[in-house]
Amino acid sequence: MLYDDIEDPDSTSPAELRADYVAELAGIVETRGVDAVADETGVDRETIGALADANGDVADEITLEEAAAVAALAEDAPDADAIVAEVRDTLLMGMTTAVLDVDTIAVESDAEMDGKQVHQKVEGRAPMTLAEYATLHHFIASRQR
Repeated sequence: MLYDDIEDPDSTSPAELRADYVAELAGIVETRGVDAVADETGVDRETIGALADANGDVADEITLEEAAAVAALAEDAPDADAIVAEVRDTLLMGMTTAVLDVDTIAVESDAEMDGKQVHQKVEGRAPMTLAEYATLHHFIASRQR
């Protein structure tokens, strides 16, 4: 799930995480239906349709909050706000454990963001796409040794 720790970052990549996240969300959409998910989450029907097709490119467009809204529809899942909070907590705690600052993440990761952008996205002051989350999550997890 979106908020789970990455147990072995060496065995995966940010691209694989993006694909896994999209596949999980696609499964939820398949179970509930595109129209129902769009209605229940308020996420654009086109975006939900791209998720249903498991189109990996949708990860570059869907925000973390939208992905969390879809993920919250899974059986026994926490609500969307709790998922977003858990994701942000995971990133911040990971940064603390790995002794990483936003400038290091910006320079050493493939995030294509500067330190200020990383900071804003991790704290929720700027939107973060699912693809950006996968990149940051993977990089931070890879440095927690």
